[in-house]
Amino acid sequence: MTWVVAGWEVKVAMSLKRAGKAAPQFLEDDPSTGYLPGRTWPVVRYGLISLAISTILVFAIELIVRGDLAGTVSFFLHPLKPGWTTIVVFALVLIGFDAVLGRSHQSLMIVAPLTLSLAFVGHQKSYYLGDPLYPTDFLYSRQIFALLPLLMRDRPMTALAMVAGIVAGLSLLVYGWRLWRRKVPALSHKGRLARLTLAVPLLAFFVSIMDYATFSWTRDRLQIIPIMWDQKENYASNGFALAFALNVPMAHVSAPPGYSDKAIAAIDRPRMTASVPDEKPDIIIVMSESFWDPTKLPGVTITPDPIPTVRALRSGSMFSPEFGGMTANIEFEALTGFSNAFLPAGSIPYQQYVRTPTPSMATFLKSEGYRARAIHPGTNWFWNRGAVYADFGFSDFKSEETLPPMEKRGPLASDAAMTDEIIREADTSDDPVFFFAVSLQNHGPYEPNRYYNPTHAVQAPISQWARDSLLSYAEGSADADHGLERLIEWAKKRERPTIVAFFGDHLPPLGPVYVETGFLKDNVAPRKEATPQAALEHHETPLIIWSNRSGPVADLGTVSPAFLPYHILTAAGITHPYYTGFLGDMRERYRVVDRNLLLTQDGQATADWSRQKEIDPAISDFRLIQYDMMFGKRHAAPDFFPETVDKAVAHTS
Repeated sequence: MTWVVAGWEVKVAMSLKRAGKAAPQFLEDDPSTGYLPGRTWPVVRYGLISLAISTILVFAIELIVRGDLAGTVSFFLHPLKPGWTTIVVFALVLIGFDAVLGRSHQSLMIVAPLTLSLAFVGHQKSYYLGDPLYPTDFLYSRQIFALLPLLMRDRPMTALAMVAGIVAGLSLLVYGWRLWRRKVPALSHKGRLARLTLAVPLLAFFVSIMDYATFSWTRDRLQIIPIMWDQKENYASNGFALAFALNVPMAHVSAPPGYSDKAIAAIDRPRMTASVPDEKPDIIIVMSESFWDPTKLPGVTITPDPIPTVRALRSGSMFSPEFGGMTANIEFEALTGFSNAFLPAGSIPYQQYVRTPTPSMATFLKSEGYRARAIHPGTNWFWNRGAVYADFGFSDFKSEETLPPMEKRGPLASDAAMTDEIIREADTSDDPVFFFAVSLQNHGPYEPNRYYNPTHAVQAPISQWARDSLLSYAEGSADADHGLERLIEWAKKRERPTIVAFFGDHLPPLGPVYVETGFLKDNVAPRKEATPQAALEHHETPLIIWSNRSGPVADLGTVSPAFLPYHILTAAGITHPYYTGFLGDMRERYRVVDRNLLLTQDGQATADWSRQKEIDPAISDFRLIQYDMMFGKRHAAPDFFPETVDKAVAHTS
């Protein structure tokens, strides 16, 4: 009997012990927790621990983004940089989340994984594309995931490690969360209220001073200096977290100074009206993915010449506002005649701003009886093209979903197949056609041995991997050149007048190839170049404008994509108040209108022009018209875009 009672007592004791370990029922005001509200030391201890956690977290974020220990340490030690301001802000965020979650320091399990992941993505984007991570990047996260299979072909072990790391990290996070809930006492109502009373007003005030478009004395004293014209410096000076926060308001575009109906009325009206020839020419524009002349790389010899057709017909160069990516921004300028220079740095108009009918060459030509068609062998949602092309006035858009099965060359639809589709549709159309085609085959990355049957050879004093990667790119460039050659030969035999325009959207993302050849110091070109000559070298792509009646247009020099409508329509014998009138007048003054550079016809360069006190009135007019038609009341429509006046009903994208 004694043994039974003793056994029962042991079982009860063990049961109580297990229950105590599983779910403690004490609150923070229980003496056993060491925290008693109203006593100084526990309050100070909590604050110091929160600051220490915040310091470690912010340091880790900056170290990941910068990839440089010395630069990270300098950020926190420099008296004119807001490193410690960032730490205090993070501490307030952690304290506020603690109050919401009901456990001391449990907020770290949400804030740390989120911010460290963003820092890693930001570092990768900066490494491969040269740009920091912007809040608006998440508007097109779907295409990032769609590209992962292609991107990971080059690094299968990296892909496997990433997947394993994500699974392990999530598992560890769930385990830690549950363990923390069992081990750490719940906060009392007084403790949660005290934390919220401290954190919420201060964070709300901080948010109120982060609009970069307005001056804030407090923000200035905290050494938070918005540098929106140079985003690399913005992130370097303010740190990843604060620069990211400063970019949140860029989703809203402020009106230019002096914008009004009177300001629009004061702009000189064009001296021409819209007109097309009696025999309307077909217009075919091919924006070739990452097309460039790889023989410009120092010390590189490629045999045979990968781009003989382009070299023979070249009209000039297109100055890309981007490097290695962001195709949609070049496309935006080439179709609308508007400029990214007047939009917030880092913005993508296809994702953020094109949400209603927006004037474009397609809008105008369709009003003149053209069949306006767009072709891209990729998916229709990529860069939001499906909705944007509808807003631009295209009659239809053929994409991967609606095109017939297309032969692949390497992992992607071939340029040859896209050329076949252009020719087939043009030959079967009774109406004049306006084609805008965006190729896909030569999209990066350029993994070695991308093509099983290369027809070129690369000689260069670089690593074997870099030579093989460059060979993959050269093969794709040669295929694009063959596509242009076939298009030209087809157009030569046509009775209908035909204009063919061909250009690369940006330099390819060749990464280490640039560094090993000495073309660049880093994998990508800097946003803000040291000289205008460097900017031209790193942003020029080949441009061809050709007519089957008169041959190639010659001696265009270097032009911004916003001026392409002027040159293409002029070659077609077409006039328009904006595209050949206003842009024609602008073209007489400037060759390049870029966010960081103005280049006049005689080659005079003006860097950082937007920061100067006095801006050329012609540039101000350019910006006013663009704002008025994209965001304003469209006062300019009757005189500059008459084809849109009866089509101003909002399109729901």
